[in-house]
Amino acid sequence: MSNYFYDMLPADEMSQVHYIPTVPEFVEWIENKWADLPALSNIAETYTYKEMCDRIARRRAYLAALGLQQGDKVAIWERTSIDALETFLAVTSAGYVAINLPTALPPQAIIGCCMRFGVKVLAVRNEFAEQTAGAPCQVISSSAMAPNGIPAAKVDKEAPAAIFFTGGTTGQPKGAILPHRALMRGAFNGVFAPGPQLAIHRTVCMLPLSHVFGLICGTLGILYKGGEWFSAEDMKATIAKLPVIKPTVLILVPGLCDVLNGLVKMYGPMFLGGALKTIISGAANVPPRLTTEFAKYGVRVHAGYGMTETANLTTANADTPTRPTSVGKVYPEQEVKIVDGEIWVKGDNVFTGYYGNPEETAKCLTEDGWLKTGDLGRFDEDGYLYIVGRIKNLIILSNGENVSPETIEEPFYQNAAIRDCLVKEEMVDGEPVIAIDILPVEAAIAGKEWAEVEEMYKKIAAEINATLPSTHRVTKVTVRKEDFKRTGALKVARNQN
Repeated sequence: MSNYFYDMLPADEMSQVHYIPTVPEFVEWIENKWADLPALSNIAETYTYKEMCDRIARRRAYLAALGLQQGDKVAIWERTSIDALETFLAVTSAGYVAINLPTALPPQAIIGCCMRFGVKVLAVRNEFAEQTAGAPCQVISSSAMAPNGIPAAKVDKEAPAAIFFTGGTTGQPKGAILPHRALMRGAFNGVFAPGPQLAIHRTVCMLPLSHVFGLICGTLGILYKGGEWFSAEDMKATIAKLPVIKPTVLILVPGLCDVLNGLVKMYGPMFLGGALKTIISGAANVPPRLTTEFAKYGVRVHAGYGMTETANLTTANADTPTRPTSVGKVYPEQEVKIVDGEIWVKGDNVFTGYYGNPEETAKCLTEDGWLKTGDLGRFDEDGYLYIVGRIKNLIILSNGENVSPETIEEPFYQNAAIRDCLVKEEMVDGEPVIAIDILPVEAAIAGKEWAEVEEMYKKIAAEINATLPSTHRVTKVTVRKEDFKRTGALKVARNQN
């Protein structure tokens, strides 16, 4: 069996792992496979895989005693903690449907989500308990478990496992339903990276479990290969402990990569702990400068592409040094094609629809199972995928031509002096023009007067304009002193109003 991803693992490791289609089967498998290895830690306490799975079984028993039936929905309002992860695995391995709620949501939004999704039980962190008064469901502690455990349920791979929020930057968030097959396909894909992977990794979960990237690649993928997962209940405090934890791999959005890079420049490479070899970054454009910066510390950055509706992992790039702007090749058992410039995806990683929203589901899912992603892309001659924009972000020029702002942003992101940028349409003297806002890399402008900074970036824009078609050139350049408004994934929000 030969494949871009399968060939990454040593043959003896590839023979030890396989795709497991449901969470109950997965929990049983990791308990037997990795029993005595450390699984979860908050530094103060560490649990082996056997201990973790015993605790998950006791949580299942507690939930079952509440009278829940398979398919009932259980929401979890917690920080990125051991309780949060074990509760998620208890819910899904019992045949219930898990909904991880972002900690940033206000109490009224939590109550609204419980009503909207028909939640039967809300498991909350003790410090949040007082804020759930009025919840239309039973509220329990996220640390609750019974004295004795019960076995995992038998579930069909097509049964819903979890609901994730998506599309929150353009309107009311939708609830994407991931069946067991999709959740576990994404987790299996998270096993693959170049070189040995099994029973050697330590990671800090720096993304929330309500984020599909944090839950699937940053958590389930790590457990799949017998790694040790460290919680991050307090992000600042956890980052300060990286020298103690000594992670070997981190799953980050580019915004967090920038934060870490700044800290390393301040405190030195040993701030990362001395063992970090790999960063897997996604959920937003990964600027090539990050690959270059982390290579100085002996850390390789791998980019990828996916979305909530595809269980996070659709493609990944293990060749960022040679193809820095590609999101890589398609994972096994998935199909990707380009239809009129749009990326379509098919496979057991694809979601089943938006909860209670058949109209939106019908817009993106075809009758024969293809997901219309809304992303614009292209393949090169070697099968590497490149993202060139979003359909909804297209700028329509006065001559009727459609321009993708992401296409124009790409060469700007390749400049080491640019941290982030945003291309948009603006009116100048009553005429629509292409404009760009640029957020500088602080080190690139240190000691310069602001007028000099603005002139520097206008010159960069002029040099890039010379490489672009005349219809795509930037007319107005604004250099920002303050950061962009960002999404929960630290992406630059397209709506900056």
